[in-house]
Amino acid sequence: MKSGKMLVGLLSGAALGAAAGLLFAPKKGKDTRKAITDKGDEYIKGANKSIHDFTDSINHKVEALKSRTKANLAGSKSKKKINEAKAEMHEMRAS
Repeated sequence: MKSGKMLVGLLSGAALGAAAGLLFAPKKGKDTRKAITDKGDEYIKGANKSIHDFTDSINHKVEALKSRTKANLAGSKSKKKINEAKAEMHEMRAS
């Protein structure tokens, strides 16, 4: 199972369990609704933080990949120039 699906399942299960527990608790309706709202806000904040952390991680990986790609491209261009210079020297010697 992918970690994203597992996280969604975990958060959904926790939210449903908390809501069910609050609905069957012996409290006034007003208190129960406030508790549900507070828990919902808490889960949303947690989910937003997880999403933010995930996107930050992806952005860092993308930037690292860009840097490596640029370095490899620069290395390829250097190798090409070296090979061109060698070919020119070989042609000069052959003449």
